[in-house]
Amino acid sequence: MEELVGLREGSSGNPVTLQELWGPCPRIRRRIRGGLEWLKQKLFRVGEDWYFLATLGVLMALISYTMSFTVGRVARGSGLPELKTILSGVVLEDYLDIKNFGAKVAGLTCTLATGSTIFLGKVGPFVHLSVMIAAYLGRVRTKTIGESENKSKQNEMLVAAAAVGVATVFAAPFSGVLFSIEVMSSHFSVWDYWRGFFAATCGAFMFRLLAVFNSEQETITSLFKTSFRVDVPFDLPEIFFFVALGAICGVLSSAYLFCQRTFLIFVRTNPLTSKLLATSKPLYSALAALVLASITYPPGVGRFMASRLSMRQHLDTLFDNNSWALMTRNASPPWPAEPDPQNLWFEWYHPRFTIFGTLAFFLVMKFWMLILATTIPMPAGYFMPIFIFGAAVGRLIGEALSLAFPEGIVAGGVTNPIMPGGYALAGAAAFSGAVTHTISTALLAFELTGQIVHALPVLMAVLAANAIAQSCQPSFYEGTIIVKKLPYLPWIRGRKINSHGVVVEHFMNRSITTLAKDAPLEEVVKVMTSTDAAEYPLVETTESQILVGTMRRAHLLQALQAEPPSWASGHQRYLQDILAGGCPMEPVTLQLSPETSLHQAHNLFELLNLQSLFVTSRGRAVGTVSWVELKKAISNLTNPPAPK
Repeated sequence: MEELVGLREGSSGNPVTLQELWGPCPRIRRRIRGGLEWLKQKLFRVGEDWYFLATLGVLMALISYTMSFTVGRVARGSGLPELKTILSGVVLEDYLDIKNFGAKVAGLTCTLATGSTIFLGKVGPFVHLSVMIAAYLGRVRTKTIGESENKSKQNEMLVAAAAVGVATVFAAPFSGVLFSIEVMSSHFSVWDYWRGFFAATCGAFMFRLLAVFNSEQETITSLFKTSFRVDVPFDLPEIFFFVALGAICGVLSSAYLFCQRTFLIFVRTNPLTSKLLATSKPLYSALAALVLASITYPPGVGRFMASRLSMRQHLDTLFDNNSWALMTRNASPPWPAEPDPQNLWFEWYHPRFTIFGTLAFFLVMKFWMLILATTIPMPAGYFMPIFIFGAAVGRLIGEALSLAFPEGIVAGGVTNPIMPGGYALAGAAAFSGAVTHTISTALLAFELTGQIVHALPVLMAVLAANAIAQSCQPSFYEGTIIVKKLPYLPWIRGRKINSHGVVVEHFMNRSITTLAKDAPLEEVVKVMTSTDAAEYPLVETTESQILVGTMRRAHLLQALQAEPPSWASGHQRYLQDILAGGCPMEPVTLQLSPETSLHQAHNLFELLNLQSLFVTSRGRAVGTVSWVELKKAISNLTNPPAPK
């Protein structure tokens, strides 16, 4: 039976159920319902889908964090700082365990699904995924052929895997290998060179081949196509502007690195944010994602920063060789209701802001928004955002030059128009290279676009940016290592410190516990129970202290447990008896002298990925040097202690 209906008093005839008329407080409920309808009309006037897109960004950030939280902190972040630490010889437990692979993939997928809302990439996580697979394949290989684990062989696999991770993201095998060399290691073995190229080429080929099979491309081409003029891409006087662009990128990158590291330290030390990160990481991720999504809301502030474009479309438009400033000088195209696939550059233009206003606003906002995004604990890469940021810097300079010289710069009686896309390419390579302290970003820019006509100006811009950034700030990855307090050796080459004038004798650890061959087993047991060292230096006799090798604690403990208890009941036994019984001893192939300089010791530790070395004087063990002593010595040279 249909419900009876009536008319509201004073209404225009809208029907209403009798239950509503007879319910409690009908007028108040009608006013609340009317207010909600009015609010809905106002909020959804610009399109309700944008609110759901903002919600999508927040939800995907939460899901991404949850995926990494289920396994642990191993799956969060970029992964490159930790890999850099591992390749320096430090063992990070479970960081390369294959069980973290699924969480990293799922979390990264959710991160990328947020698009330009969070403005994060995938280079770092892809390198981490590649290295995890390489470590797993290395273990499978050793078990298959039945050989013991070889640390140097494992490092060869990890170095090649780092190159594969970059190559499969950009389809750039050459720059992938060079980038992994510059970022991951301070010293590189030529033996690993062809291995990295072979693996990276296979990965890049398959990456582009899949695009052909999927009908995305007709043939294997570059990832970001450009149409720069080939005959005269730039005039000779423009070299000065490219170098100036590199200097600007160097200054901006130094400011970015300083602000990013300072803010990261603030987040970790501030009582409120540190508590959120310690106990309520999902809440912190949601709040950060909500702030970023609200600002990039396209009908709001986002319309002035091309927020409707994806990260790929950002690069496609910024590398456009046409001058937007000249195209809009005598015309004012309206801001489109929806992105025009044929004219995506309209997203960078707004009648109120013009091209220069939107580009400048994009740079100002993305500067601090990217810094905030790097603090969110979820799998994410940070290279692609800074690459796009640098492209926007170059585009702004290029547009200003094209407006200042609308006909071009006269060189040799010939006038050629300025291509802002070339400056965007140089800015992307220079800024990303300065932030990461690498030169290979110049080659990466060429492989991404398939253009090499700007090889000289781009390389000069990258060199100028690196010269400024490396003299002012540590790289992004080194700064993250410092903030996370990961084990690392401070950079020493090129710094104005007297590292050659300081010798090992000045900073070595003199408190060394040795085991002598002629030591009774009672003393050996006392030493093992009073210390927890992983290995002990073995000397010839207690009196001579001549270093002959090292003994691992695990091997020594196993030998003592297997020893019959006769020595404990009056029958004296010595350490040399256990050695004669088959307890393994490892020879000391490398040792330092008290007269070795700090600079030489630092180079040895970096070159051979060492953790500690014994110091001997005429064969006698007199001390040890580890990362702790090296870092303290370098710190004392950099910041001398105040005189007492």
